[in-house]
Amino acid sequence: MTTHQPRAPQRSRPASPLRLRLRPSPRRVFHPPRRPALLPLAAVWLLTRAGMLWLLAHDTLGIGGVGREVSVLYEHWYRQLADGVLPVGETSWQYPPGAALVLLAPGLLPGLTYFQGFVALALAADAAVTLALARARGGDSGMGAWYWTGGLALLLHLPLARYDVLVTALAVGGLLALRAGHARVGGVLAGLGALVKGWPLLTLAGTPRGTVTRRSWTSLLVTLAGGAAALALVFPHAWGFLRHQGGRGAQVESLGGSVLAAAHLMGWPGRVVYRYGAYEFTGPYAGAVAGASLVLTGAAVLWLLLWRVRSLHWSEATPADAALMAVLLVTVTSRVLSPQYLVWLLGLAAVCLTCRNTTQRPVAALLLPAAALSALVYPVLYVDVLTVTPLGVAVLVVRNLLLVVAALVSCRALWEESAPDVLRVP
Repeated sequence: MTTHQPRAPQRSRPASPLRLRLRPSPRRVFHPPRRPALLPLAAVWLLTRAGMLWLLAHDTLGIGGVGREVSVLYEHWYRQLADGVLPVGETSWQYPPGAALVLLAPGLLPGLTYFQGFVALALAADAAVTLALARARGGDSGMGAWYWTGGLALLLHLPLARYDVLVTALAVGGLLALRAGHARVGGVLAGLGALVKGWPLLTLAGTPRGTVTRRSWTSLLVTLAGGAAALALVFPHAWGFLRHQGGRGAQVESLGGSVLAAAHLMGWPGRVVYRYGAYEFTGPYAGAVAGASLVLTGAAVLWLLLWRVRSLHWSEATPADAALMAVLLVTVTSRVLSPQYLVWLLGLAAVCLTCRNTTQRPVAALLLPAAALSALVYPVLYVDVLTVTPLGVAVLVVRNLLLVVAALVSCRALWEESAPDVLRVP
């Protein structure tokens, strides 16, 4: 009988240091969303803003005098507002009473002239928007911040001499607060923006049904009511500006204005006049064109209501996408459509681009050439626009056609994303 000796247990060979280094870790490593490199973004922002400041300091491009609205008109209003008087008797005052707070702010900055203080506040708001977009939750490439930084520069120095950047900062902050789960903060910021300019009210058009809508809209209404009451106490006749709105005609830069400009080249006898703080067309059928703009604006509001009622699917990107669609529709159908309105659209498009699943990427792409053409409309070729030359009309018509196409693309994209199949746009 053969006896088997038990085998001595083999000692495991110690792993070499090289093998230990190559062995994968059993734990999953969490990779946070990528944030844009702030140093390159800051460098490009500083470079582009330095160029915008240089253009504003010289202010001779095209028709020139872009900064005159701040140094003459805004400062004139500031002196009245400092005495507690709103310039509601002036037809050029077309703003809600909250604008008074923005126009008063530059005069409170120590050591700066009114003009310098205004530009400093515009740059501060611009920088705040850039940083907020760069740090937005859900963004993985910084596309929104880069889009805003480059897109705003396409408008040349105009954004630094208008207060639309400050209003856009409130709208952008409100949308980003909504996405971060702070519905009440989003409503308050939208309400403050509406008190200053009006259009930020539309940024809540796409809030999800339920708690978010209830909280955000309640905060907005409380802010509007409280702010309006406080401003009415400080400034009597705070809402007197509304009586100037009804008499406005089709401004030369508007969609209706481009139609009348093209008609003028073909023999229409209308002319351009200065009224209500802007250049408008007068002549046969000019009033009908302005009225048609109001009808189109009403139709745009009905479309927004229809989309809101019929939409079934909301994503993280829907509130920002709907805000861009709403403001774009109202802007395109406006009787005004000044070049600085592109500041609003660029800011909202930048918020959309911070979402991976946004439907508005084609719209954002269309807004960039529209912004560049807006800078040609004013100030570069503004003399041609006002004198209705073929060059001025061509630039204006192409700019407005781009905005119309952007509005239609925006509506279709968002409808197909969120509306029922039975009502899809063909």
